[in-house]
Amino acid sequence: MPTPLLTTAQMYQADAAAIAGGISGLALMEAAGWQVARAMRQRFRPRAVAVLCGPGNNGGDGFVVARLLEAWGWPVKLALLGEVSALTGDATAMVRRWKGAVRPLDLSILDGDPLVVDALFGAGLSRPLEGAARELVAAMNARALDVVAVDVPSGVSGDTGQLLGEAPQARLTVSFFRPKPGHLLCPGRLLCGELVIGDIGIPDKVLEGISVTNCLNDISLWGSQFPWPCPNGHKYDRGHLLIAGGAEMTGAARLAAEAGRRVGAGLCTIQSPEAALAVYRAGAPGCIVSSDWQALLADHRRNAAVLGPGLGVGDATRRMVLEALAAGKACVLDADALTSFAADPMALWRADGCKILTPHDGEYARLFKHQGDRLHRARAAAAESGAVLLLKGPDTVIAAPDGRAAITANAPPTLATGGSGDVLAGLIGGLLAQGMEPFLAACAAAWLHGEAAAAFGPGLIAEDIVPQLPAILAGLQEAIAKGAHHG
Repeated sequence: MPTPLLTTAQMYQADAAAIAGGISGLALMEAAGWQVARAMRQRFRPRAVAVLCGPGNNGGDGFVVARLLEAWGWPVKLALLGEVSALTGDATAMVRRWKGAVRPLDLSILDGDPLVVDALFGAGLSRPLEGAARELVAAMNARALDVVAVDVPSGVSGDTGQLLGEAPQARLTVSFFRPKPGHLLCPGRLLCGELVIGDIGIPDKVLEGISVTNCLNDISLWGSQFPWPCPNGHKYDRGHLLIAGGAEMTGAARLAAEAGRRVGAGLCTIQSPEAALAVYRAGAPGCIVSSDWQALLADHRRNAAVLGPGLGVGDATRRMVLEALAAGKACVLDADALTSFAADPMALWRADGCKILTPHDGEYARLFKHQGDRLHRARAAAAESGAVLLLKGPDTVIAAPDGRAAITANAPPTLATGGSGDVLAGLIGGLLAQGMEPFLAACAAAWLHGEAAAAFGPGLIAEDIVPQLPAILAGLQEAIAKGAHHG
């Protein structure tokens, strides 16, 4: 099953469903605090701890953490935002179980540079931090204190990852049941540090009553649909990828073609302008090279196309895109193929056919006016364009017109190098050629892209990505086989 990413409201639904099913709120809070304390004990030696509690359930979790750590012999100080008498619900019971002092929330709680437990607000915060809470967070960051966040660092939106004024830089964040989008979307992803999702006893069946449209982009989402070669198949069964090559930036199309072939496309043709035929023909011998665009489009066996990398911006590129769509090719549109429609995006939206758009933020801004967090912008753009939208970045988001969205969490920063986007476009094209459903093809390609870059490590350039793929694919095949066996 894919890993759902629950919004704050959906997590409240899960909690309510668990309570309605007979699990008490106190039991959930006790389990949450135990998961935080346990994660701390696994990662830190006993040391002075300052637990900062807010006025809601997040603060109640903090009281549990303080009690458990103190019972294990850790020196614990606890401070509360507000008055004990103002607490309500399960948090009041946890206050009674805590036998230590409850200090007011002020800067003195940070004396001695303790390990800080941020149990102030969690994911439900809807406005910027203010007053004593903001002052404390600023001091924690200024002193570079070690911080463990309960749910999310206070000041980070659990739904969007956006910063609400200020938030602490955590070394560890412990959340519960399922991740939230804000754990994976920047800057929240960066502020969370290591993320641990603890089991607090909420049964998986509560998800049946929640309409989840966000998920983590990993093998569980698309692994069962990955197109492996059939034992009795042949190269034509594996699709024929068409790459539109430019006259000057010839490396872009070649990178895309190599990626498409390596991910499994049975055949690959690069269409080249007459002036660059010799350059492309001197490249990888496994690629077909031709300058006859119309003849290539007329061949129905060439079922997927990548247009944009190194192609040039202008009328000629715009015309090639529309012709490829009209010819029934499943099209990956990147870079110049997107910018060529900046003056009239509707001309592209109106064109029938299978489209996957792969903009970075700059290209996105040339085509769309949507504002807000990356998840919202990707989903809104997919709905407007009728295309699968892959919004590239450190927290790549893939969205489908039907509302599905996935967040990719495995991309290392080394992918910020020229040509890596061309490789990604080729990976998507190669999977499309093999008949993979467009949204899942984009998700699988983004995951493979990140895994290959991480496997290579520091010093990555675009040419290093594709050679990592055989080992990544072998591991993927093994993981899927194990999953099917155990499932």
